[in-house]
Amino acid sequence: MQLTAEQQQQVRQWVADGLKLSEVQKRLETEFGLRPTYMDVRFLVDDLRVMPKDPDPPKAPEPGAVVSPASAPEPALGGVRVTVDAVTRPNAMVSGRVTFSDGQGAAWLVDQYGRPGLVPDVKGYRATQQDMQEFQIALEKELVRLGL
Repeated sequence: MQLTAEQQQQVRQWVADGLKLSEVQKRLETEFGLRPTYMDVRFLVDDLRVMPKDPDPPKAPEPGAVVSPASAPEPALGGVRVTVDAVTRPNAMVSGRVTFSDGQGAAWLVDQYGRPGLVPDVKGYRATQQDMQEFQIALEKELVRLGL
């Protein structure tokens, strides 16, 4: 594909502005009347010696940190807070922590068969029925947010 020096400079500017190759392809068609294939655009960018920018990756959580998918704790329903582990526990599809309205905590997990499990921090602790219902609602919201 042959471009004038001005057109080449414009393509360099588009790439520098962060346009993806598919967007450059569309602009070549709309602004210059060219119909290049995606592969033509890849070769053009290579010939012009410009490198498309990669999108900024999301910041990685600190090792061992407990992170909610929205990177902020879910607003508490009646004082029950649910978080999702950054690193899933062994033998689990997803795992995390819950803090009940009385301040007691527990680890939770959902195994490969979809069975839930709850391991309280204090042996023998049992959350109230109201807290368990709120935990189930908050957990379902987190799992939906994760796409599970």
